[in-house]
Amino acid sequence: MSDGAISQEEIDALLAGVDMGGINSTGISSPASSAKLDLSYLKDIASQNSGALASSLEMMTGAQVKVDEAVIETVDRDQTLRKIPEMVIAVTADFTEGLYGSHLFILAPELTQKLAGLINKEDSPEIDDMSLSVVSEVVSQHTGNEITNISNTGKFPGLACNPAEATHVPKAMVHFPQGSFVLFSYPLTIDGSVYTLWEIMGEEVAKSLIVSFGGGQTETPAADNSFAQQSATPNPAQNSMGMPQMQMGGMQMGMPQMQMGGMQMGMPQMQMGGMQMGMPQMQMGGMPMGMPMNTPNVQSVQYPMLQNGSVGMEQGNIGLIMDVYMEMTVELGRTKKLIKDILGMGEGTIIELDKLAGEPVDILVNHKPIAKGEVVVIDENFGVRVTEILSPMERLPDSQ
Repeated sequence: MSDGAISQEEIDALLAGVDMGGINSTGISSPASSAKLDLSYLKDIASQNSGALASSLEMMTGAQVKVDEAVIETVDRDQTLRKIPEMVIAVTADFTEGLYGSHLFILAPELTQKLAGLINKEDSPEIDDMSLSVVSEVVSQHTGNEITNISNTGKFPGLACNPAEATHVPKAMVHFPQGSFVLFSYPLTIDGSVYTLWEIMGEEVAKSLIVSFGGGQTETPAADNSFAQQSATPNPAQNSMGMPQMQMGGMQMGMPQMQMGGMQMGMPQMQMGGMQMGMPQMQMGGMPMGMPMNTPNVQSVQYPMLQNGSVGMEQGNIGLIMDVYMEMTVELGRTKKLIKDILGMGEGTIIELDKLAGEPVDILVNHKPIAKGEVVVIDENFGVRVTEILSPMERLPDSQ
């Protein structure tokens, strides 16, 4: 969205603590992978990208552009959030052929305005749909050059990615890859001003590139095999209940009898020719039983009653969206008309609404009712005075 607004679905997901690109249900980013990638194998690609990026930007902007050597590092979501500004332009261009995984670019608003101003020949352009389109084209040129450089190695035939799509969002709403990922930081100098273009590759994408270039990953810490050692250690209690010794001759197999309080377990004898085998028998309180069978405990599901009281709202993530604009509308009323009536409307037609004169009007945010109010006049403008805040139950769609 060009104005930095976010959709109602994104707001609902954020307030609910749903995973939206790195934030899990507890609001903590996913742990980084224990494997450490050998990033030295990505330097050649990054160096080629820097040169191609400088050339394409000079051609598109007509300005003098210098792109220094990229800084390559393995980071996670929290580390990246500390590097980027509060509001960013995020451009996704995930790999879909040859390589598969996350591919993301981050630009500061200042870099976006600089590029849009130079390419569209505007002074101080706003970050609108036109500016986002310019950024998407810049990223498309860069990814095209990057795909060409990687394909020239002959390692990934048919390499392709999704079309670049730019959005202007708070940094907390950026859909980062899960866990750790590789961050390329390209220092840009455009007409003497210094900026940074961040490129993010998912860990699986980076790992595939490194392996194809002959690299790998450093040795991961040895797994804790204490559980395996414990499993391999004989348990004395189990030994006393294990399989008994087997005698060959009359070939007798059986289980030793075991008494636990009033419970007696033993093996009745079963003869097959010269072979005797024991099958377990269990007595509990004098009642013989064969092989034990577990009866499942089936219980009905108990659902809590839906209360009309106010519903508590999770406050943990609300601070992340305080600066986001939302559309607020005031609805005078509604009505339904036949198509023939609508086609017959003209100047002077009066449409009767479903609300009475003086009845409170509905106040909606993102097309959802939140309050009621009365219409007032402020100087020469209409306004509305809030008279009632709707409860969460009244905001449900069925209640409209």
